[in-house]
This record gives sequence, structure tokens and C-alpha cells, in this order.
Amino acid sequence: MDSVAHITDLADFIVASPTSYHAVAEGARRLTAAGFTRRLETESWDGGAGRFFVEREGAVIAWVQPAQAHATTPFRILGSHTDSPSFKLKPKPTTGAHGWLQAGVEVYGGPLLNSWLDRELELAGRLVTLDGTVHLVRTGPFLRIPQLAVHLDRSANDGLVLDRQRHLQPVYGVGDLAGADVLAHLAGIAGIDASMVAGYDVLVADTQEPRRFGLDGQLFAAGRMDNLTSVHAGLVALLAASDGGATDEAGHITVFAAFDHEELGSASTSGASGPFLDDVLTRIGASLGATTSERLQAYAASWCLSADAGHAIHPNYPERHDPANRPIAGGGPLLKINANQCYATDALGAALWARSCAAAGVVSQDFVSNNTVPCGSTIGPLTATRLGIRTVDVGTPLLSMHSARELCHIDDPTALSAAVQAFFRGA
Repeated sequence: MDSVAHITDLADFIVASPTSYHAVAEGARRLTAAGFTRRLETESWDGGAGRFFVEREGAVIAWVQPAQAHATTPFRILGSHTDSPSFKLKPKPTTGAHGWLQAGVEVYGGPLLNSWLDRELELAGRLVTLDGTVHLVRTGPFLRIPQLAVHLDRSANDGLVLDRQRHLQPVYGVGDLAGADVLAHLAGIAGIDASMVAGYDVLVADTQEPRRFGLDGQLFAAGRMDNLTSVHAGLVALLAASDGGATDEAGHITVFAAFDHEELGSASTSGASGPFLDDVLTRIGASLGATTSERLQAYAASWCLSADAGHAIHPNYPERHDPANRPIAGGGPLLKINANQCYATDALGAALWARSCAAAGVVSQDFVSNNTVPCGSTIGPLTATRLGIRTVDVGTPLLSMHSARELCHIDDPTALSAAVQAFFRGA
């Protein structure tokens, strides 16, 4: 797939995925259309060859099991995450003051707060009724977090300070609170009675559509690129590598894993610190008759690519980057390195990544933090720690990470997906 086609498809994926729950639904739709079979965790899994996927909350894992797979067949895993920094709807969410109707929200993860001001936002997520049925819902443009006019704060351009409780509650109308219930509005969109809603996980998402722009349309801006660029790249790579049975002769079981809650630390049943991946790999091994020892043999020969967004050098803040390692937009995907294991890459992993990029005809760039700027982390060290599987951290270079709207070069997500596909094929 060329860059324009890939980025167009990425834009469609982002639009369909305002939350982790929607991203999983869109992934499941694409997997089903490609012939993958849905597995249920509440049922037994046989040991037959095929293409499968399983969902858990806002996470999804898909895999291709070749006919020759046996108890010690290793895994090739691409790990990513479905969630993005945002705001989440609180209990008793219908609030307001001075004639304005407002929605009570709390901060989810670490968004760049000022970037969310003065944008048309939507509520999206899942409603769960008393019988346990899940209803996905999204409002379209519905909310706005209005900034205080400069006439009322003459120092705003000298340094904006936002109180997370007082200044970040969005407005959605004017009038009487009794007649404008947020949950009733969401329930009406879902086609259910508000009294039947027993629980909800509803977040805020930017509604501006992704867009190519700049010289020759080289640049791409969208919300939630951290980390839907990696989810999409891995999904596209899995579907391409498995098309026509290309992974059947690779000598490993190919796995695509997209976890939830990475922006919160991954400590959940559907996060990378939880048991989801281990549960799935254990059940695959059990279906192949693997003993505990044989399953650990398979893990010892396995590899995981942890794909997450990284930083391109910022032209206005070059001093915040390492002076020698300065990834540029359009320069290829990142190999992410950290001496303190915030990223899981080591020399063996770097060699694997180099082979994958060479097989794909892709140029890679090294990313390492400036020593004075704290380094973030990813699911990579978590997966390596939980399972003992060798892990390499990679990603796409962005500007404006954790903004409501992030920026990349159109070639980089395409190149990441190509390198992941080569990894899946056994490079």
C-alpha cells in the first residue's frame, strides 16, 4: 500500500474509533471481513489451524495459527494500545452554572490540556444496561470547552494555567438542567430508555476530521494518532501478511495485540500489565497440547514489537531533544532506546528491527531522550516483564503528542506497517 492509500485508510480508521471500544469494534469488523473467526473467552478453543481474534473490553488480540504449529512454536507479536489521552464522563454528569448546561468530566491520562479548548467535541463510549448488554454510542459534535476571552485575562498569552476542575468542564447548551440530562441524550442515541442504563464508560473525543495538508500533501493531522497509528499499522500488516497464507510457512504464530489503558499505566484486565496476552498465548499453547515447559520454550524463541508513538524533532524546541539523535518527519519509523529500560530495546532487538526494516525496504531512525527530559514508557517493558518475551520498542515520529490533534508525515505510518509486515513474515 502506498503512503496516500495507507494514510487515507488510517484516516477512516481514526474517524471510526473515537474511543478504545470503537477501535476494537472497527478492528473486529475488518478482521471478520478478512475471514478471521471470533473466539469467545467463555468457550473452549480447539487446536486447529486458522485465523482468529478475541476481544476483552477495549482490547483485541488476533492471531494466525499455521497448520504446522506445535507445542513449542514461537510467537511473533505486535503490541499497541487503543486508548488516547482525553476526558471521561463522571457519575452524575449533568451539571451547569449561570444558565449554561455542562458535562462533568475528569481528565483521562495526560492530555495537552490547552489543545482541547475551543473545539467541537463529542461524547463516545459504551452504555451498559441492567441485563449486561453493551451499547456503543457517539454523539457527534456536542461539547465545547470555552476559553476565557483575552479581554478578561490580559495575561493569558504570558502563560495559561488551567484548573482541571474549574476550567475544563465543557458546555453543551443553555437552559434547565432537569430537561437536558446527558445520560438521557446518550441513551436516546443508543435507542434505549435512560432508566435502563446501569453503567457507562464515556469519553470525550475531538470531532475535526483527519486531514492531509502542507507541501504536496506531505503532512497529516488527526486526533488519537497516539496510538491508533500503531494499531492501524499492525492490523494492516497482519491482514496483508496473512492474505494468501503468507504467514503459514513462517515457522511461528503471528499475533496482533491492541491493549487498553496504556495512558493510565496499563494496570487493568485489558491493559498490557494485565493477563490478557498471557491468557491468549496460554490457551493457544494448550490447544496445541503444550506443557508448561513447552510453553516457556515457545516464549523463549518469541519476539514482540511494541509499537507506540514517538517524538520527531520539534523545529521550535530543538534543545528538548538529544543533540545527536534527531528523528525527522518522513525519515522512517523509530527504534526507541532508553538506558533505564523505559523502552525494552536491546542490541538483539535492534538487530531484529534492522532485519525487518531491510526486508521491507524501510529506513529506520533511532530515538533516545535528552538526558534532562524525563522519558515516557510503553507497553514494551510491561510485556517483557510479564512474559519474558524479547521485546523491541518502535513507533512513528509525531509532533504535538497528546494534543487533541497530532501531526506526522504521511510516509512514516506506511513505513511502520511495512516493517511490521516483514516482521510478521519472519524477517
